[in-house]
Amino acid sequence: MGNKNRAHTLDTRKKDRRKVIKTVIQLTVLLVVGYILFHALVDVEKYKEPERTEWASDKGFVALSYFGVSRSGTPKLISKRELNKHLKALKDQGFVAISQQDVLDYYQEGKKLPDKALFLSFEDGRNDSALFSQPLLEKYNFKATFLSYANKMGNGDRKFLQPKDMKKMTKNGYWELGSNGYRLTYINVFDSEGNFIGMKDENELRNKMKIDYYNHYLMDFLRDGDMIPTETRSEMEARISEDYRLMEEIYTDQLGFVPNVYMIMHANALGAGMNRLVTEANNTEIQRIFKMHFNRDGISFNGKDEDLFDLTRVQPAPYWYTNHLLMKIAKDTGQEMKFLTGDAKRAKNWTLVNGAAEFIDNRIALTSQPAAPGTLLLNGSENYQDVEFEATLAGNVVGRQSIYVRYDRERNSFVRISLDNNQVTIEQKRAGQEIEKLVQLDLDEIDWKETDLALNKATVYSKVQTSKIDLTEETRYPVNIAQKRKVFVTLRGNDLHVAIDDVQTLDSAIDGEISSGSIALESEYNVQNERDDIYDGVFDDVQIKGLYSNRFSGLDKWFKEIERSMDATLDWVIETF
Repeated sequence: MGNKNRAHTLDTRKKDRRKVIKTVIQLTVLLVVGYILFHALVDVEKYKEPERTEWASDKGFVALSYFGVSRSGTPKLISKRELNKHLKALKDQGFVAISQQDVLDYYQEGKKLPDKALFLSFEDGRNDSALFSQPLLEKYNFKATFLSYANKMGNGDRKFLQPKDMKKMTKNGYWELGSNGYRLTYINVFDSEGNFIGMKDENELRNKMKIDYYNHYLMDFLRDGDMIPTETRSEMEARISEDYRLMEEIYTDQLGFVPNVYMIMHANALGAGMNRLVTEANNTEIQRIFKMHFNRDGISFNGKDEDLFDLTRVQPAPYWYTNHLLMKIAKDTGQEMKFLTGDAKRAKNWTLVNGAAEFIDNRIALTSQPAAPGTLLLNGSENYQDVEFEATLAGNVVGRQSIYVRYDRERNSFVRISLDNNQVTIEQKRAGQEIEKLVQLDLDEIDWKETDLALNKATVYSKVQTSKIDLTEETRYPVNIAQKRKVFVTLRGNDLHVAIDDVQTLDSAIDGEISSGSIALESEYNVQNERDDIYDGVFDDVQIKGLYSNRFSGLDKWFKEIERSMDATLDWVIETF
């Protein structure tokens, strides 16, 4: 009995110690986050206004709007490190951040802009966006607009910045305020089995993989399971008007004013395929309340002839490398961009044929051209015959990452191993012939979190469409999901062997006519990504036996492992406590 009591006492003491340790960690994290947030929102340098008298451009401006920022990045939030690289690159290109008033003066008064004008914003009202972006705005002297949902104000949700903090932000000059609307709510929702769900708030959609059809609250009539409107025109107009009234009331009460800028949820709908009466109901309220509206996204450039209430912006995805962003701006504006190279010493081993390549430690991030490949050739491999190739391909699942062996550019012949949408494919091309597919294999399924899925199919559906079960979200991988695959390629004579993750293998005989050539890497977008025709292929730890290695070794490898472990530990602490 005494032994049991002693054991119970020891167990209790262990539990108490764990509780104390957990409490100390929680308090430490809260103090650190609080200290950083205080300095991010209060104790900051003052924004230095640009010399507007020197502005002489009439060529419009680029608008970028980030959904959110986190310490290390997620499939939905860009990391503070990558955001820093984005903003630094823009600064180095000569971009100057402009204010809301600059945009108004440009369109209403005919005033000039800087040669490379940038309107920068952060949507969704997240406090981590302010926390991690504030030091970068100071660093590059950029002004930005912080957008929020009105119904998040004063609701106690710590994920979103509150009015008192927003007021403090505006005092330092780096921030202006904007709105994404009153709330994020979905209507006319059907699940993937054809069941009508009706209306749900964002936090009520527990499993987005099971949602096939929906629209946003302001984008349509309320409808029944047969997609027949359940409200009259006047009822629809009153419902939409009430949403704007509530938004206006909250901003006026909490901030003392309504922000000038509006970015509706969702973009590209008003005046483009949705019901005309619903469009008119929205536009009436928008033009009554706001001074400008970024109605569209997908294109970053706004020209001289744009409508102040139909402006456009791009939301850079969290997985975009800096060259991806620059490639997109170049596509939209026609301006030349200076792409990042990264480690110049490592870059000298390769010849860039198309696209842009950034060498980051043991990683090669190869950005494609818009709707065309990005290609790198390994110097000194022109006459290579037998090959032992190893690498980890770490780009997004939806997109093609390819390895070429025996690539003869003059004769346009090659052997190609590609990963695209979780399939591995072996192809060959003889000189003067078409590409021939030799082997294709579906790889093991990839686990990904339902919370990583971003709903992006909102529109007005017909009953015929909703009656056909569409499992798109369940059977396709989201475009923002990455996956690491170790690839081993062995080519001896005419025998090719490919292993993926040491688990799945493919073998094929290669035509003897394809006898030698270079080793190359390539990236290209997949048509499933309808919103973005630029793709970042990611090649880690590339090693070709006897010819080339991009792996860490010695102390470099040891230091990098420590750095990664510390980052992972800190992320776990923040997420857990």
